[in-house]
Amino acid sequence: MSELAVKKPEIRIRKFEGPLDLLFHLIEKNEFDIYDIPISEITRQYMEFLDTMQKLDMDIASDFLVMAATLVHIKSRMMLPGRKKDSEDYEDDPREELVISLLRYKRCKLLAGELKERNAKFTNCRYRVAMTAKELGIEIKSPPQEFEPQQWDEAVENVCKRNEIRFADISSKITHILKKDKLSIKERVKSMWDVIAKRGRMFFHDFFGKGETDKMDRVVGFLAVLELLRSNKITAEQKKPFDAILIEKKGFGDK
Repeated sequence: MSELAVKKPEIRIRKFEGPLDLLFHLIEKNEFDIYDIPISEITRQYMEFLDTMQKLDMDIASDFLVMAATLVHIKSRMMLPGRKKDSEDYEDDPREELVISLLRYKRCKLLAGELKERNAKFTNCRYRVAMTAKELGIEIKSPPQEFEPQQWDEAVENVCKRNEIRFADISSKITHILKKDKLSIKERVKSMWDVIAKRGRMFFHDFFGKGETDKMDRVVGFLAVLELLRSNKITAEQKKPFDAILIEKKGFGDK
């Protein structure tokens, strides 16, 4: 009969670090909204836990008893007749301080848990400051040369010679391009107008001598004709392309 005697079940009470730890456990267990705690239910469960600890002859810290008194006080205030929020005698939610304390405890608990995980993960790690290759005894070899200095010098010399020949070939052309014109357009306008004013009518090619005329001289003369046309001093007529240009003094045919 003694062997068949029913053994008493072992009752294990979780050890909490403080009253806030116990309250937070009850809120998570019952999935209560931490911003709207059902104070009557949470007080009942809290008192049942303390009663279980007393039956097991477990020492109850004074902090747990102070929290129990606080919960009872909040519960009694919640049971008072309600007052409208817009009333002058309206009282703030008595659970507000408790909620703030629980939120602070939750934040600290999360941070403590993360630090505990980091400590377990990195406790056996060792770190060393970065070192240079020389400090580590590693020899750095220079990369092999892909060309010989003598070949490089010869290549540079060949390029310089080719450039001298090329620039010497166009030097005369550059001198010709940069050569300043001896006769300005302003002077040519004056000289051509003096001739037209006396003769009244003449061809464009008559302004130049019978000998070989410089191309630039003809260009300056043509620009002078355009300037006289713009000034409305002369008229110019050409019957077909590349034909002679007849130039007359303005009003010459009216005489």
